[in-house]
Amino acid sequence: MQNIKKYFKNDQFAARSDVELLEVTPGCAKAKMTLHPHHLNGHNTVQGGAIFTLADFAFAAAANSHGTVAVAINVNITFMKAATTGTLWAEAREVSKNFKLGSYSVEVKDDRGELVACFQGLAYRKKDKIPG
Repeated sequence: MQNIKKYFKNDQFAARSDVELLEVTPGCAKAKMTLHPHHLNGHNTVQGGAIFTLADFAFAAAANSHGTVAVAINVNITFMKAATTGTLWAEAREVSKNFKLGSYSVEVKDDRGELVACFQGLAYRKKDKIPG
């Protein structure tokens, strides 16, 4: 799992978005986003794209956790409530996997453990190995 963590340290967009990978195990990943004023939209709530970025990052880490490159082919997010301050937490888990496809569910929660968004992703599993 160390090479997966190292691989995702190269994700410049996640780094600039204040997203941090906390844990990766086969088929699962946990990440967090510490919120700052640049995450807010005109309503002073966290912009949907920021929430999506956190969920997508956790999805990517879980999908790539088996050591082969996996890329998103379909994703969906449902926003359940607004977030404004603190930290958002994303937990991705594998729902099913075969040699070509993997399905993942991600929950994004706030500091109080309240559900902010539900994300579902379908990944295409390539034959290429994760570097490292």
